[in-house]
Amino acid sequence: MHSHENTVRLMPDVATQAQPHLAGALDWVGMDGIEVPVRFDAGDGEVQRSSAQVGAFVNLTRPDRRGIHMSRLYLLVDQYLSTKTIDAAMLEALLRAFLESHAELSDRARISIRFDQLVRRAALRSDNSGWRTYPVSIEASLCKEGFRLELGTEVVYSSTCPASAALSRQLIQEQFAKDFEADKPLAHAAVLAWLGSDKGIVATPHAQRSVARLLVRFVDGSPLKLIDLLDRVEQSLGTPVQTAVKREDEQAFALANGSNLMFCEDAARRIQQALDADGSIADFHVRLEHQESLHPHDAVAYASKGVAGGYGA
Repeated sequence: MHSHENTVRLMPDVATQAQPHLAGALDWVGMDGIEVPVRFDAGDGEVQRSSAQVGAFVNLTRPDRRGIHMSRLYLLVDQYLSTKTIDAAMLEALLRAFLESHAELSDRARISIRFDQLVRRAALRSDNSGWRTYPVSIEASLCKEGFRLELGTEVVYSSTCPASAALSRQLIQEQFAKDFEADKPLAHAAVLAWLGSDKGIVATPHAQRSVARLLVRFVDGSPLKLIDLLDRVEQSLGTPVQTAVKREDEQAFALANGSNLMFCEDAARRIQQALDADGSIADFHVRLEHQESLHPHDAVAYASKGVAGGYGA
């Protein structure tokens, strides 16, 4: 009976066998959807463990080799991601390990990591708080030009249409003119009661849930401060969706919507200015989607930093 070592040695490896009729270099080869736990510090000093989906790839430069060693990529993903906290240095080391494991086959490597990060958010007015889940995507690559890392996430917010608000105010004015004759004095109590009635809000502007999808590249050496990025974007918009909501919180949210009327173009420029002011961000690309309550289609805007070699719009 053969020993385990001899059995392994005798196993065929058809991936090393050339197929001359199918020769050619390949841009990327690897695996996607690898299930692995990851550890990530979103910037609050607490390392959170999450379930992630990972894509691991190298290129195949040799046309005479049939395939790569996928099991080597898988084992390296498991070795690094399940035991080490994600940061730029760790990911660069992992990609270098990818290339070392394929020294004669590849000169480029990349990895994508997708998971959800839980962040606790305070209520607007009450003393309550609750959890928000933010999707996170991390894309890293290593080639002769160097190491590149990008962080993606999403912010969900409410957007109230400025045009609809103006049209609503006009209808309220017209209703007021019908209910209060211009040549008669106004009684404070009567006007106050009218404002608190259905007639005082005879029309309301339309608002909708909206999504800002962010992709940023930090300055080399900057930590991946997800929470700082989320705070900067949410504060620029003024109306991020809430978690725990009591009546005082809902009223504060209504006030925030009324104070932050915005088209998708307005929202895009707000985020653009907020990210431009962040010195730790080298480049960014933003896609905003206002999921219209008036139309069956969505209003969309794009914004970017527009630096040389950046994302473009």
